[in-house]
Amino acid sequence: MRLGVDLLALDELDKLAERGWFLRFAFAGSELEYATKLAGGRRREFLAGRFAAKEAVLKVLGLGLFDGVPPRDIAVDRSAAGEPTVQLRGAAARAAQRIPIAGISVSITHKRGLVAAVAVGW
Repeated sequence: MRLGVDLLALDELDKLAERGWFLRFAFAGSELEYATKLAGGRRREFLAGRFAAKEAVLKVLGLGLFDGVPPRDIAVDRSAAGEPTVQLRGAAARAAQRIPIAGISVSITHKRGLVAAVAVGW
């Protein structure tokens, strides 16, 4: 079992999102599509939560943000029940095979301008 944790202040994501390349680098198409359906503050929380989850997953993989796996290769989508699910694609899937791990689960929480995520790989 492997564990990853990340904590992010919402305003940290605000600064990054101002850069045109960041959204394309950080988020899978499915995440950006879902985010367009959300209004203002909820969209901001959603994207921050997904980014923190991706950072936690990278830690499970034993990698940092710029260690060869673009965060968009880690899709944090939603199950029918609304819980976050993780799909590894491209470089992220190859990194998981090298460890090896069979799957990853994440949990995301928001409170007072902060977002935290925990990822467990098994």
